[in-house]
Amino acid sequence: MILALETATDVCSVACDDKGTVYERRTEQRGSHSEQLFLFIEELKDMHGFSIPDLDVLLVSEGPGSYTGLRISASAVKGLLFQLQVPLVGVNTLASFAMQAHQKYPKAKRIHSIIDARRVHLYHQQFYMKDDTLRTDDEVEVLPIKVFEQMVQSDDVVTGTGLGRISEKVRNKVHTFKKTSITAKSLIALYKAGADDFYQDENPQSFDPKYYTSNQVN
Repeated sequence: MILALETATDVCSVACDDKGTVYERRTEQRGSHSEQLFLFIEELKDMHGFSIPDLDVLLVSEGPGSYTGLRISASAVKGLLFQLQVPLVGVNTLASFAMQAHQKYPKAKRIHSIIDARRVHLYHQQFYMKDDTLRTDDEVEVLPIKVFEQMVQSDDVVTGTGLGRISEKVRNKVHTFKKTSITAKSLIALYKAGADDFYQDENPQSFDPKYYTSNQVN
């Protein structure tokens, strides 16, 4: 049994993999993470008859993203896994977006994952598929929106939040996946695909998401 938590954006999503079938509870209601996260976990536990010690692994979206959302999931895993031997795995949030986009658009040559950041910036990472494996040559970076728009080429895929801040001209030349595609299910897909460049084992009690401070967004 795999449990996955996605709280890096306005989306609060919890998913579980029960014998190969993935189930999810999800909301896009802003500011609802602290209220809904544990409720969703309890609902999935009741529906599928598992407890936290039964888990094979707990996956958590580790950022970049909302400081508040990431902090809520970090606090949650510390409590859920306290004094348990359940493995915790932190998953690159932007890679999970790309994995979801690839599943829906497998012929994409370049996938741009973005999250709306402060002022006129985006968190960004670019991905591609090679040998049926998601890959990147880039680090997560904070880009001015105008710089990002100059990078995008026709038929690229753009996925994540902040699409409404990109010019209509750019949106019209790419394939887009909006906030509705953000889901904890993509954490599970990435983990099961063995794309281990994008996730790592974490110590639950010392786990700290990948935050970006204000001086990194100029």
